[in-house]
Parts: sequence; C-alpha cells; structure tokens
Amino acid sequence: MELKVRDVAKLLGVSEKTIYRWLAERKIPAYRLHDQYRFSKAEVLEWAQAQRLTVAPEALGEASPAQEVSLAQALQQGGILYRLQGHEKTAVLRELVAAMPLPPGLDREFLYQVLVAREALASTSIGDGIALPHPRTPILAAGAPPQVTLAFLQNPVDFGALDGKPVFALFAILAPSSATHLKLLAKLAFALKQDAFRSLIQAAAGRQEILAQAAEIDATLRSRQGGAA
Repeated sequence: MELKVRDVAKLLGVSEKTIYRWLAERKIPAYRLHDQYRFSKAEVLEWAQAQRLTVAPEALGEASPAQEVSLAQALQQGGILYRLQGHEKTAVLRELVAAMPLPPGLDREFLYQVLVAREALASTSIGDGIALPHPRTPILAAGAPPQVTLAFLQNPVDFGALDGKPVFALFAILAPSSATHLKLLAKLAFALKQDAFRSLIQAAAGRQEILAQAAEIDATLRSRQGGAA
C-alpha cells in the first residue's frame, strides 16, 4: 500500500514536519514519484518497530467489525511454538517453516526460500531479540484465515540485528490479502510497544497468557477506534 507524507504522519502520530526531517536525514524508507515522496506501508511499519515508535491505533484502518483482524485469533490459528531448534539463521527458518501450519497449496520449500532471500537483503530483526521473518512482498494465502505463528527458539540466534542482540522469538504472518497482512503487522507493532505483552514475549510465557493478552490488545484497539469514529 502506497502512502503519502500526511498518511505516514498520521500512522506514526507525528507532524508532517517531523517526517520531512526524517527524510532529509535519510532515516525513514521512502522513494520519489513525480518529485513527491511515497512510502510502502509495510516498510514504514517495520521501520517504526525497529525505531520503537508507537503506531497510532486509529490509523490501523478497520472500518467495521466484519473487517476486523484479530491478533488473538491469528495467533491461535498460527500457533505458539516453543524450543524451536537451530543454531544459525537459515536453520532456524527451516525449522520454523517445517513447524508452521500452512494452508493447502502453499509450498514449504518455496516459503523457506523467499524467507532466506529476504534475510539476505536485510535483517528482519526489530531489536530486543525479536524478528519478523517475511518475504519482501507478502505471501498471500487466498481463502485461508489470517495467521501469526510465534516461535520461541531453543537457543538465541544471530540475525544481524542493529542492536546486536541475538533473536529468541519470531513472528511470521500469513494472510489472505495485502490489506490483512498490513493490519496484522500494524497490530503487532502496537502490541510490542505494550509493556504487558512484550514482557510475556520476553519471558516466553504460556500460550494462554499470551493469547489472553493479545485479546486484551484487540479489545483496546476496538475501543480506541470506536472512540475515534
């Protein structure tokens, strides 16, 4: 999804002047189109997570309950895995793909190869031991329910993170559309800024604790979006 400067300012809850300053400092990912700046929403969300910026909940863009994307339901669908094996990045990704519940027709070897190719371009680590492995272009599982697989590693692994910390937890998203992928990515960005949710991830807490906290985040976002309507 392509964004303009004003859209990014709203998404991140900052002024347009701040966005232009980041552009001048070459801090935020963007490209030029007809002498105007344009942004990929997925890249901005990833960048915001790495910078530990809060995404404005009202900018997540869910217009009605029928369109709602639940983080808790996506985690339940994708599963929470513990003690994932592997001593280096590609081995961990291989184990992740092997363990993920994939919809029919989605080839595991293809998914593995595109995840490895994405990591070769740039690390998907967002710091503090967390990574969001994904291809540069979202893999869409048409007709399948959205899912987020959370995997805790048996041994922390070097993902080339900017903060130098090895990764111990992975979040992998599969969605039926680009819009749903972006909504889940935005919800993860918001969730990982919440102390209660982040503490559970850092502690590799139990499935029910994590799912319950994700449900609370869903409820918080519904309430805020309803208040902003």
